[in-house]
Amino acid sequence: MIRLNQCDPAFKYEVAATPGGEGITTCFACAACSARCLVGELKPDYDPRRIIRLTLLGRREEVLSSPLIWLCSTCYSCAEVCPQQVRFTDVLTAIKNLAAQAGYAPPSTKATARLLARQGRLLEVGEFENEKRSDLGLPIVEGAPEDFQQILGITPQAEPEEEA
Repeated sequence: MIRLNQCDPAFKYEVAATPGGEGITTCFACAACSARCLVGELKPDYDPRRIIRLTLLGRREEVLSSPLIWLCSTCYSCAEVCPQQVRFTDVLTAIKNLAAQAGYAPPSTKATARLLARQGRLLEVGEFENEKRSDLGLPIVEGAPEDFQQILGITPQAEPEEEA
């Protein structure tokens, strides 16, 4: 049972105002996205229509704290079949951004941010890789994390703190 005093009616507008979330209010719950979702086939608890419904109902904490929102494979199969062009994958990215801002990002996301801040990429490119690149006539890759440090809001040469 959903209690109205536990709902935030502004939540759907917050998602819609977040880049990528614009289409959420056009969903009419036809379930085409859920029927097409490959993740939903493997994990029955994952249901794009339910995530949208909970968002539209204003179930902010339930949506943002759900580990299910991080399971989308970003295959865009849902977008291919949506008659309303909701673009669920993009809506979910907006929801994940709000969840991260609220402190609900999973540890793997935080580890990714640390790697980007430290080296500007997820995989370290060392001497061995650069020798192979040189042999192939490709330019040497140098660490340039400054752009990511700016995006992450940290000072250059500093790394985000490790969490216990």
